[in-house]
Amino acid sequence: MSLIVSAFGSTDAPISTGADPTATANNLVAFVKQYGLDSADIDYEDFNAVNAQDGSAENWLTTFTQALRAQLPEGQYIITHAPVAPWFSPIYASGAYLAVDQMVGSLIDWYNVQFYNLVVVTEGTSEYTTCTRLLNTSSSTWPSTALFQIAALGVPLNKLVIGKPATAGDASNWYMDASTLAGCLGTAKA
Repeated sequence: MSLIVSAFGSTDAPISTGADPTATANNLVAFVKQYGLDSADIDYEDFNAVNAQDGSAENWLTTFTQALRAQLPEGQYIITHAPVAPWFSPIYASGAYLAVDQMVGSLIDWYNVQFYNLVVVTEGTSEYTTCTRLLNTSSSTWPSTALFQIAALGVPLNKLVIGKPATAGDASNWYMDASTLAGCLGTAKA
């Protein structure tokens, strides 16, 4: 069993609020070590920073992850990230999470990909709610962000974890009932 702390979330926007990546990492490391935790999950959701597409989000996450891993050695601690799936789309000029993976993916144990909870735009209303959309072919709103499409873009498949809410009330959108999701997982493993 591993004890994990999740940092940030939907209400914390570290870049938009001017947080220093190294100082923030140092504070998180201190917390992990003080409480004897095994892991840190980076639930980074600073949408304004990523949507700016100016590289600030990618650079912040790179520096932050490097500072974490320098103090939380691989094999002794787990570091995961939990980005929303659309951030793996090649539509982001600055690269978003494809760039993060290229720069520091080797320091991240896996990605808890949020295939839910993103502002829905017209065509994306059913994004990730069928096996095809979740596993094979995302819509044109968020191109190349189904599970196997992300892997085809170079993110190792063994580092991609499908994140879905347990109940419809646990997310604002893109919910799948348990039996449909189980069927999708069976298809993915086949």
